[in-house]
Amino acid sequence: MRKNKSYKELIQLETLEERFDYLSIGGIVGEETFGDSRWVNQQLYTSSFWRSIRQNVIVRDNGCELGIQEFEIPGLIIVHHINTITEDDILERRKCVFDMNNLICASFYVHEAIHYGDRKLLPSYILIERKPGDTTLW
Repeated sequence: MRKNKSYKELIQLETLEERFDYLSIGGIVGEETFGDSRWVNQQLYTSSFWRSIRQNVIVRDNGCELGIQEFEIPGLIIVHHINTITEDDILERRKCVFDMNNLICASFYVHEAIHYGDRKLLPSYILIERKPGDTTLW
């Protein structure tokens, strides 16, 4: 049986790379997730209840990549489920869908890398170590 991952465990990891490795799913591009039932997750993500939970996660993480303060997300913020959810989870309104311990902020590219890739897909600005007084732009 697979151990459930959690936000509480995730934030114990210091680097973005460690957090990425913890979250990485390693799926296949084009692999069906909800198939003909795509309407189920679309109904979830457009609901006012989800939008409220999403906003709470963004505030908790200060809109930062995987909750790391040095990596503010420029643009669209995706609230990622740490443990994958299913159609039944949504239809039965299971706790895992709305539990903030199962949610984290991610940018589009990091979210895609979590689902379908490895560290090579991470945006280059994430992999450059920044130091005080560093004036070199990403």
